[in-house]
Amino acid sequence: MIGFVDDKWRALIRIRVASPNVDELIELLVWIDTAFNGSLVLPRNKVEELRLPMESSAEAILADGNKVELETFGCSIEWFGQRYDTQIMTNDSEYGLVGTMLLAGRRLTIDYENRTVELS
Repeated sequence: MIGFVDDKWRALIRIRVASPNVDELIELLVWIDTAFNGSLVLPRNKVEELRLPMESSAEAILADGNKVELETFGCSIEWFGQRYDTQIMTNDSEYGLVGTMLLAGRRLTIDYENRTVELS
């Protein structure tokens, strides 16, 4: 999987997601966040666009140390040629986040000089 480093030094890759039981996947640009130990966070507007079903809620600790209760949604993701269902959370950001749960077992190379990202 090839990505790039943007002008704000964010490492970005493209992933494909859909609502569970929907065949058509859409491609989204997401930010690799190695400080996030979950799997995936998607922007709230994309969750609404995809009509992802709300499943439950989970407590999360934000980067500033605050604890918050976040809604979780069912989502289907294509990851390295495999499609599987998972739970995701939402944010109000421009980009979603890919966390270390999806990065586990993979090799991540971010070359800031050449602004390239490689995940294998």
